[in-house]
Amino acid sequence: MELTNRLMLLLDVIEHGSFASVAEHRNVDRSVISKQIAKLEEELEVRLLHRTTRSLSLTAAGLEVVDSATILREQLQDTIRIAQNYHQTPKGKLKITCPHIFGRRFVQAAISHFQDNYPDVEFELRLEDRIVDMIGEGFDLGFRVGEPKDSSLIARMIARNRMLIVASPQFLKHYGEPQSQHDLEKLPAAVYASTGLITEKIKFYDEKNQLSSIQLNTAYKANEGDVLIDAAISGKMFAVVAAHMIQNEIKDGLLQPIMTHICLADFGAFYAMYPHRDSPMKVKLFIDELKKLINDQYPTWEKNIPNFSNMYGYKNNLRQVGYKKKRQCSDAS
Repeated sequence: MELTNRLMLLLDVIEHGSFASVAEHRNVDRSVISKQIAKLEEELEVRLLHRTTRSLSLTAAGLEVVDSATILREQLQDTIRIAQNYHQTPKGKLKITCPHIFGRRFVQAAISHFQDNYPDVEFELRLEDRIVDMIGEGFDLGFRVGEPKDSSLIARMIARNRMLIVASPQFLKHYGEPQSQHDLEKLPAAVYASTGLITEKIKFYDEKNQLSSIQLNTAYKANEGDVLIDAAISGKMFAVVAAHMIQNEIKDGLLQPIMTHICLADFGAFYAMYPHRDSPMKVKLFIDELKKLINDQYPTWEKNIPNFSNMYGYKNNLRQVGYKKKRQCSDAS
């Protein structure tokens, strides 16, 4: 079994790119990783890695060992999944990855409810906005925003992700409330930015129902939704945010939606992603628990935004989850 564990560790090293990254991921000292790889090479009696002070690379033997280890990992995961599907009640570990705000506010609540009913399930929740290699990093389940791009994963829609534009009363008193696309483009904006994603343009449907965009005057970038909300509350800039980021800021009068006459495009949707169609029962049950908590057709977070159903082109609920209908759009120019 130690040989199998060391082979899985070798895969981690290759997929993360360094001993230091794997050590951080596994929460162990770097020297532990180095010693285990050395033991693996000693056990197999072949050198697997070329090591320099700056990089690692596989030897010819290492390449073949990694290929075999990858197949072994898939077989082990299949074996565990088959066994778990015969359990009468869910048990074992469920490793989940998801964005920060969504995880803190919704996934964590679902975990708490789930463990009330299934106490034998152990959870590991990783909050990170980057797109992870779910199979390579051993995740059972992930939640992502936007249309799925990884065809090797199964995707199940969780809830829509509507956008809105918010500003504080102080901001509007100082700048005046924008009435047009051109007004908005002149004002300082706080926008979301992370590795590979920056929302410096707002997508909307024009009067011909064609998708268009507004170029924002970016004054501030952050990779955390709560920070964007705080920036808007400060009164120095407006912010473009997703509805799930809003708590009581609008109800309490700290922020108000602006430019509500334009037809904003959704920011994708929330999807559950998992590696196999025949995933363990605990994966499917947890997704159901989360959907029940959120209410997939009318997400619970939209209740924090009074009259939201009549804003940004959604009047009379002309577009529902799961399919698109034309909306009655005003001219945003």
